[in-house]
Amino acid sequence: MAKIGFRNSSNPGIEMSAVINFPEGFDEDQTYAAVIVSHPGGGVKEQTAGTYAAELARRGFVTIAYDASYQGESGGLPRQTENPSVRTEDVSAVLDYLTTLPYVDAARIGAMGICAGAGYTANAAINDPRIRAVGTVSAVNIGQMFRNGWNNDIKDADAGPLIRMGAEARTADAKGGGYARFPLAPLNEADAPNEELRQAWEYYHTPRAQYPTSPGYMTARSLDQIIPYDAYAKAEAFLTQPLQIIVGSEAGSKWMSDDLYARAASTEKHFHIVKGANHMDLYDGKDEIAEAIGVLAPFFEKTLRG
Repeated sequence: MAKIGFRNSSNPGIEMSAVINFPEGFDEDQTYAAVIVSHPGGGVKEQTAGTYAAELARRGFVTIAYDASYQGESGGLPRQTENPSVRTEDVSAVLDYLTTLPYVDAARIGAMGICAGAGYTANAAINDPRIRAVGTVSAVNIGQMFRNGWNNDIKDADAGPLIRMGAEARTADAKGGGYARFPLAPLNEADAPNEELRQAWEYYHTPRAQYPTSPGYMTARSLDQIIPYDAYAKAEAFLTQPLQIIVGSEAGSKWMSDDLYARAASTEKHFHIVKGANHMDLYDGKDEIAEAIGVLAPFFEKTLRG
């Protein structure tokens, strides 16, 4: 593996930070299939995205886990911006970079993501047919989640106050009041409404997986971009690539994976349920990740073969 930096082709003012992983016996004079791995909202490459990237490299792929623009060790201001359009475009920017590497076969590049990173990956594939295959783990369509709640029990129209909150934060930011924050996962254990989201707090804010560049919040101004966003917009027309969805049977977020499967136009699409697993178990559960990789690796081997 190697830690790298490169200019974001979509915004050359931003330097992207990433880790690239090589398969055993890597030969730079050969060409390899590659997989882009996108992290959850509020996450960084050193957490679950890096875990999946390393495991897929062991199965023969060149893989890259990166920090989103404005997050982690990548550049951009204001810090912790979670703009869905930017995060979607980041996937294509990473793909742009991979096409410059002589040992990557540009015709064999796939992409996957975890949580919101999965939603952004799906959206990128809708926009960018160079992504030849798509994998999702514990997928979250971040616009749906903020509009409709973790369990899909809130009406779209009831999310209006969050748009106003985002707009008001932009006004306050413009007046120099500092950038208001909004949590992407519970910042305190007492704030968690259920065990699954308590584990989200635990993952990001305890030694389970905490990392200095992953504070677990976004700028509040991000809300007015997130609320109207649909990661699966026009999937019924343009998400035609092979698709592998993986989700836990006990995940409160499972409805967003169900929705992606229903809406995708892909003629080759698969839905794998990890029995007994919740949303967070697929971030770092040893057995759960082993099962997920056992599905993802053959999927990418088949769909990205030369």
